[in-house]
Amino acid sequence: MPLETLIYIIIAGILALFIALFQYKYKSKGHQTLTKVFVFLRFATLFSIFVLLINPKFEQLKLYNEKPNLVIAIDNSSSVKYLKQDHHVLDLVKRLKNNAALKEKFDIAFYSFGKKVLNTDTLTFSERETHIDKLFSQLSQVYNTTIAPTVFISDGNQTYGNDYSIAAKTYNQPLYPVILGDTITYTDLKIQQLNVNKYAYLKNEFPVEALLSYSGNSEVHTAFEIYLGNTKIYNKTIHFSKTKNSEILNLSLPANQAGVRTYKAVLQPVSNEKNTVNNTKNFAVEVIDQKTKIALVSTLLHPDLGMFKKSIESNEQRAVTIVKPQEALEKLQEFQLFILYQPNPSFENLMSALNNQKTNSLTVAATKTDLHFLNRISEHYQFEITNQTEDFQAERNINYAPFLLENLDFESFPPLKSNYGAVLFSSAYETLLNKKVNTVSTTEPLWATFEINGKREGLLLGENIWQWRAQSFVNTKSFANFDRFIENLIQYLASSKQRDRLNITYEASYNGNQSVMMEAQVFDKNYVFDARERLTIYVKDELSKTEKSFSFVLKNNAYQVDLSNLPASQYHFRVVAEQGNISKSGTFHILDYNAEQQFLNANVSKLQQLAMSSQGTSYFIARTESLENDLINDSRFQTIQKSQKSNTSLIDWKYLLFIIALSLSLEWFLRKYNGLI
Repeated sequence: MPLETLIYIIIAGILALFIALFQYKYKSKGHQTLTKVFVFLRFATLFSIFVLLINPKFEQLKLYNEKPNLVIAIDNSSSVKYLKQDHHVLDLVKRLKNNAALKEKFDIAFYSFGKKVLNTDTLTFSERETHIDKLFSQLSQVYNTTIAPTVFISDGNQTYGNDYSIAAKTYNQPLYPVILGDTITYTDLKIQQLNVNKYAYLKNEFPVEALLSYSGNSEVHTAFEIYLGNTKIYNKTIHFSKTKNSEILNLSLPANQAGVRTYKAVLQPVSNEKNTVNNTKNFAVEVIDQKTKIALVSTLLHPDLGMFKKSIESNEQRAVTIVKPQEALEKLQEFQLFILYQPNPSFENLMSALNNQKTNSLTVAATKTDLHFLNRISEHYQFEITNQTEDFQAERNINYAPFLLENLDFESFPPLKSNYGAVLFSSAYETLLNKKVNTVSTTEPLWATFEINGKREGLLLGENIWQWRAQSFVNTKSFANFDRFIENLIQYLASSKQRDRLNITYEASYNGNQSVMMEAQVFDKNYVFDARERLTIYVKDELSKTEKSFSFVLKNNAYQVDLSNLPASQYHFRVVAEQGNISKSGTFHILDYNAEQQFLNANVSKLQQLAMSSQGTSYFIARTESLENDLINDSRFQTIQKSQKSNTSLIDWKYLLFIIALSLSLEWFLRKYNGLI
């Protein structure tokens, strides 16, 4: 307690005693004993009130014991069952869970991991992916300030994500890997990886890169083959040995027919090979017979130009050429869409030609745009010119109808710099994104599209959209979501087809370990999103001729259906909107591939290195007898007595209020009883 507060309390006690003596002792002729009682009660009341007004603070020290944590992380992927280790894992988990000495020493937490990390000990061994680096990244956030030795039960084979040994170093906890497998090396041929473009163009050739590997000691001879249906279209003899255990093949295949073409790559197994699942890989290529050419017209140098080119060309069906207005005018017939970046009077002839030929365009208007020129040449909108600029954030319009919007976190994106002032449209338009100033939503469009007399146009009112693509990568660790958003916009603007009331988003082909998700949007006759519709998809397996139906589920402003449980095959589907009596059909392929079945052994060396670098110990699943004793007897993991110091105000002490009430009540009662009131 500070000295100043102590002085105030002493003064309060003297003052309270002086007042009490003055009131009852000065010229008092009553009974002396009764007077002393009254003085004491009045002193207690006044002193308590004065102390409450001073409100001194006292330090409180609380002592408590904190046990170390014991994290038990269990691989829940299907590779555990494929390696026939699932029963051993269940027995070990049961043993650890029932160990009384472990429970007494540690706070035990169970986690399962595969594609996701879950705080549970329920195991199915059915996960299609193993994302180990996500496990260590999430655990490091939970246990970054505590002692948490971790029992890591896994085969150490990761099918997705970054190298988990790096994430384990940031976790900074002792690791005790339990290795699900043995050290026996089997002869194994494997197609390690196939690199193939998603699209190819009709009557051209597309490249294929195959990474082949071999585990074994003797020399082997095999053949690498590629089939289209039942027809062999490529064959090469491959030689492997103990020293020559890998090979990279680069080849080209012809694209002679439009549509989705499914291929099968086969590395012929040898006679004593145990695992032949990883000798085969399927891949699909969509062969298209045309390429959309897009002109990106600008007289400026700006990072936005690079963003549009990279994002649009992420779809190989698109080709973007950056040109100046006069060059674009000379090649007018070569392009299907024009992106006009911050137009000025040098764009006049080009924009007049686009209007005359009803060619679709996207106009980006921002701080370097000549608004007087746009007001003069535009027939559909006029800018309020204030010569001021403003930063506007984007707010998604969930009722946007022309195409399905990618579910991006627009509110986390940096603001776009634009001209301050309203835009007045003389024609009907659809708002894709609204302007948002700080946290205030507006009804002003930041990005709009409109369709008049068969011509489609877009208007973006801001620059520095390149920062959006960068922020999307920060949010999702990938450019894919943002690029799909731009792709949907470009696909809509580049097309002159009549707007559909039912839009479906899906891939032409899916890998066997990939989630098969479809999204759909349905609109009423006024092209307003209909959230009351019932959507059903009828899926027919083209090989087995079986048919199944699934219902879509409404999520935000779209309907979704998960078809991940369908087996690998070729499918024809039909989506039906029951109330609107509309439907749409298509096809997709699910390729036969299970990443979890590509491994024959546990990654023993990596797991042992993980234990060594973290000052832990590794164990094979068949030899875990000493695991519990090692954890219990390790002196690094002890219960720690901790203290917590806090400052408590006297005003929070309820007993002082009780003392005031009690002393006042007793004083009143005694005065009343003795006839002094």
